[in-house]
Amino acid sequence: MDTLLVEPAGLEQVESALERFFEESKARAARIGPGYHALWETLERCTAGGKRFRPRMVMSAYQMLGGRDLANAAEVGAAFELLHTALIVHDDVIDRDFVRRGIPNVSGRYRTIAEGAGMSPEGAHHVGLSAGVIAGDLALSNAYRLLERVEAPPAVRRRLGDILDEAVFASAAGEFLDIETSLDPAMPSLEAIVDMARLKTSVYSFEGPLQAGAVLAGADEELIARLGDFGRDAGIAYQIADDLLGVFGNETRTGKTNWGDLREGKRTALLSYVSARPEWEDISALVGSPGMSAADADFVRRILVDSGAKDYSSDLAAEYAARARTHLDSDVVPSALRSALHPVVTAVVDRVH
Repeated sequence: MDTLLVEPAGLEQVESALERFFEESKARAARIGPGYHALWETLERCTAGGKRFRPRMVMSAYQMLGGRDLANAAEVGAAFELLHTALIVHDDVIDRDFVRRGIPNVSGRYRTIAEGAGMSPEGAHHVGLSAGVIAGDLALSNAYRLLERVEAPPAVRRRLGDILDEAVFASAAGEFLDIETSLDPAMPSLEAIVDMARLKTSVYSFEGPLQAGAVLAGADEELIARLGDFGRDAGIAYQIADDLLGVFGNETRTGKTNWGDLREGKRTALLSYVSARPEWEDISALVGSPGMSAADADFVRRILVDSGAKDYSSDLAAEYAARARTHLDSDVVPSALRSALHPVVTAVVDRVH
């Protein structure tokens, strides 16, 4: 995810928290065996090099609402970053992707290892995806472990736990709904697609981190709710834009192939729009086909442009970004926080233009 926030202080503490966590985990793993230690090293590499967007949200909300214990808040940021790692590792398994950010992901690395050991392509494929499931499970469970390190009154700790749990619960629901809708040949409604966007992206990337930072800083309930509303619409805008980039984006920048979503038949605003138009007949047999070729993907993209689906989705992302801004126009939102969050929605829209 692109850097959408101003640079908050405390990101170095987030890096330190993650480094401590991985050093401890690798030491534990080494006592079991070198293979398990290597899996943890692979997982650590998956966590490294990201934009730290979710910790930025946590740290910005926390500091601009008066929080001063940056090392403590960094544990919250690190927990959300590890959750992000878990979700992208699992997402790659679901999408059967073996590359992330232009290099082999967890599944890709272990598929290559299996191939090197003489396994058949099918067997190596299975080993790779299996390793991805295990690594994602480790990152997910340990996000809670990181959160346990936060020093705060019991009521605050419980609230932080509830926020993280809701992020996991909603993300899983969004992924499952995505799978469930793929079983129905009919395209889901735009309302259903927007709901999936909120569950898959808004809660864990925007709503949860912002609210967690606010709760740790001692913000009042009205402000916490307002940040949740902002995060919901900003996240929907982001996911719609991300789906656009998944089809039309630069692979080097997005880190994923730009026709994987088409091959999977991922339900998006793009496809919802075109499915109601005559052009759908030309591409319906290609979308969701495991045998889709690069030429097929180029043809589908041309139809999405010519039918107006691309412009429609871009405008829809801008509409939700505008809605997000309205939640900041309240006296309960401090001006410093408002100034930090306005660029978030601007950047969401700009990334698809």
